[in-house]
Amino acid sequence: MTENKAKMSFSVNARRIDAHGSEASCKSANITLDTDLGGRTDAFNPAELLMAALSGCMIKSIERVTLILKFEFRSVDVQIHGIRLNVPPCMESIDYLILLDTDESDRRLELLHSNVKKFGTVFNTVAPGTQLTGVLKRTGAT
Repeated sequence: MTENKAKMSFSVNARRIDAHGSEASCKSANITLDTDLGGRTDAFNPAELLMAALSGCMIKSIERVTLILKFEFRSVDVQIHGIRLNVPPCMESIDYLILLDTDESDRRLELLHSNVKKFGTVFNTVAPGTQLTGVLKRTGAT
């Protein structure tokens, strides 16, 4: 028996503006891309976009899972650091720290982190090809 799995479709369009940058658009949103060979400080480069997508995935997973688990939190902050190899060009490793302001128990924090790792779309896309490690820690009152 074949399992019927729902699929979602996403579309992004990107265009070169000039030698210093490009722009990507999706729905009614636009983002400037650092595609300048010399780099730009006012836009995300492709590696930074990957890490931003990963952090956004983690936060969205937390939003989704906390509703299911009836998990209370006040804020979340994700810090990500990546190491890029030049040869071959790839992200060798990405380390993350998720800081959650909550009064939930350590066991519930571990459960939340497990769910973030298990059900995050971008997380599960990046993890097989990159050394992806990190922790979820509590901030605030205990």
